[in-house]
Amino acid sequence: MEKDAKIYIAGHRGMVGSAILRNLKDKGFNNFVLRTSKELDLKDQQAVAQFFAEEKPDYVFLAAAKVGGIHANNTYRGQFLYENLLIQNNVIHQSYEYGVKKLQFLGSSCIYPKLAPQPLKEEYLLTGELEPTNEPYAIAKIAGIKMCEAYRSQYDCNFISVMPTNLYGPNDNYDLNNSHVLPALIRKFHEAKENKAEFVEIWGTGSPKREFLHVDDLAEACVYLMDNYSEPELVNIGTGEDIAIKDLALLIKDIVGFAGELRFDTSKPDGTPRKLMDVGKLHSYGWKHKIGLREGISAVYEKFKTEVVA
Repeated sequence: MEKDAKIYIAGHRGMVGSAILRNLKDKGFNNFVLRTSKELDLKDQQAVAQFFAEEKPDYVFLAAAKVGGIHANNTYRGQFLYENLLIQNNVIHQSYEYGVKKLQFLGSSCIYPKLAPQPLKEEYLLTGELEPTNEPYAIAKIAGIKMCEAYRSQYDCNFISVMPTNLYGPNDNYDLNNSHVLPALIRKFHEAKENKAEFVEIWGTGSPKREFLHVDDLAEACVYLMDNYSEPELVNIGTGEDIAIKDLALLIKDIVGFAGELRFDTSKPDGTPRKLMDVGKLHSYGWKHKIGLREGISAVYEKFKTEVVA
């Protein structure tokens, strides 16, 4: 990307989009075209077409999406499928219509089959059934990947897809009704410590294993791939390391300084048993994560205390 190129980050106020924006600013980019969801409804086809006609961005990071954890994914199934399809269809198509030089579509590791071999290789896509609790969201993301591939094939568009693993970091969502597991645990342990609670309840058995990547590492990888990757196949972005939810809970308990016990509500769903990304392809292109899990969560918790609950 040229330093003076006009860059559109769809979803620039979300956790991922804001991290990409910070990363690009740190690298000296300054020609951004940005719109909040109130200023531009990406579900509105006509509005998105008008935006692209007026602004004609050179590069697009498609980080806008309707997202949530197991509870939100399973509760708002129709909404997650419908809204995500609208958002990505509009942005991808208008990027083609107005000659965007390159678009990067951000998917999710939930695209892979529930019982796919571990770690998850890119070629496992569409080789088995999806995890039922987040199937609508996964189907929308798979459609986005395939749309980028199809536009490359038919129109010769330089559209690439990247698949982040579970993320955490600044601007995360800490709402216990629709947040992901790591921020939810930070909030639960913090409130339990403040309220001098005897225990913290955790959904499921604690046995599922998950991989976590700091969003600043993700942003660094996204910008790196925008400059160094132009192939049709998707790329996993992760650490290549995972941790059991129980061990994650114990780590956060220690960082927060909560003295009580853990209790597991086994009536609640576990979700996919394991979800570890194979990041061999990413490493082969010369990029590897830098932020360790304890280091990352400790920094996030300090921000949480000053910015979220202060």
